Amino acid sequence: MIERVAYDDDAHSLCVSFRQTGKYVYYDVPAALFEALCQAASVGAFFNTRIKGRFQGRRDPERKRYGPGA
Repeated sequence: MIERVAYDDDAHSLCVSFRQTGKYVYYDVPAALFEALCQAASVGAFFNTRIKGRFQGRRDPERKRYGPGA
């Protein structure tokens, strides 16, 4: 489900790259939560229970869109 995660210390934002839907940025995520995500036995399960729906997120604004409906 999740391909890669990254954290911006200055912006307190978490970037999550999903295999099927692309890259999303989640805002005001504590650094400790990112650290716990990286140590989780299941990154996907941790994301679903501790981040999804709890932090404001949106599709990465830097992501270029191609094709129909882009």
